[in-house]
Amino acid sequence: MEIRFAKREDTAKILRFIRALAEYEKLSGEVVATEALLEEWIFDKGKAEVIFAVEDGKELGFALFFHNFSTFLGRAGIYLEDLFVLPECRGRGYGTALLKKLAALAVERGCGRLEWSCLDWNSPSIGFYKALGAVPMEEWTVFRVAGETLHTLAKQDS
Repeated sequence: MEIRFAKREDTAKILRFIRALAEYEKLSGEVVATEALLEEWIFDKGKAEVIFAVEDGKELGFALFFHNFSTFLGRAGIYLEDLFVLPECRGRGYGTALLKKLAALAVERGCGRLEWSCLDWNSPSIGFYKALGAVPMEEWTVFRVAGETLHTLAKQDS
């Protein structure tokens, strides 16, 4: 097995993994990403990065991540937006390998932390993350403004 960074020509594979993850999370209807959008934001604008877990030339898992910033630590961190291993390949170490690579990248880049969110109902993933030493941030609630609400907020007079 190897972990490799995605290249521009992997854009269709990235989208397939995103759609497979959305299906697993019962959120398929929320995927509006296209190959063109992913290529623009990942490869042209450099706003995110993707790594693949690969065995025998086949991508079996992926992680999409980007840098965030901690004001308390005074340094960047890595935020893992999505981690997904094909269902038939789970339990073989691909997810662990992807997280180890992200942890190594965080250390190599001088980041203060690696963090991500997980759906409350996803107990297999929660157990997996805890077994690796990850700690849930139970005192924090994630808030989001998106879609029309985002546009409405942006237009509000101060």
